[in-house]
Amino acid sequence: MKLTINHLTHYRYDEEVKFSTQYLRLTPQNTAYQQIKEWKLTLPVSAVATTDAYGNVLHVLTLDHPHHDITIHAQGVVEIADSREDTYAGGETDSLSPLVFLRTTPLTEANGTIRAFAQRYYRPQAAEESLHQLMAELQLKMPYTPGATQVHDTAASAFAMQKGVCQDHTHVFLACCRSLHIPARYVSGYVYSQDTQHVAMHAWAEVWLNERWHSFDITNNTCQLHQHLRLAIGMDYLDACPVRGTRLGGGYEEMFSEAEVRLFERQQQVQQQ
Repeated sequence: MKLTINHLTHYRYDEEVKFSTQYLRLTPQNTAYQQIKEWKLTLPVSAVATTDAYGNVLHVLTLDHPHHDITIHAQGVVEIADSREDTYAGGETDSLSPLVFLRTTPLTEANGTIRAFAQRYYRPQAAEESLHQLMAELQLKMPYTPGATQVHDTAASAFAMQKGVCQDHTHVFLACCRSLHIPARYVSGYVYSQDTQHVAMHAWAEVWLNERWHSFDITNNTCQLHQHLRLAIGMDYLDACPVRGTRLGGGYEEMFSEAEVRLFERQQQVQQQ
């Protein structure tokens, strides 16, 4: 499956920003299951390209002059394998031991309620199968509800509300896995859907079992990630989010973000008509 990605992020400030730095994890990497055919970042000034501690491609965008807005545009063409095992041994971009992902974070800390929920379904003798069941039960317990949570909400608070979006589902699932002493990490990326109302930006989990990473998309209750484009990994949202920054000045901030993922062939046909 060949996909085109078009992702626009625009910040507007009601006062002058004196200085800002944006950390961009908007560049996917080639793996056994995704091949980057074209990729371009359009930025207001050149950014410094580097690699972060998790092996993600990181662009550091610094605006050291006064400004009232920032526009960031990522676009490209990527080919996703039509048939794949949604497990892999790592090594392509992995720079850390899986044991690192046993650590908890403020966003993924498991409270007593989450621990009890995880233990209710987990069976060590059937670890992978029971995690599939845990995923399904979590998806039922926390229906996808846009606008119910904010990016700073923790796994515990989202679980207590029994609603959330892909970020919250992933945080709770990570909290469950780590409370069971199973390494698990956050993945940010894009997902293709024929439903035009479906949000293209997405998040899911990867869990280390039997010496391999296994993918779990809790929001869609699936481990078959044939329509997913992987951007970045981390301990939680803050490590892997596509755009994150700091600024001096600016006052009130208004942020607009829109991501579109389409079939490449379909887009080509439309252009030819």
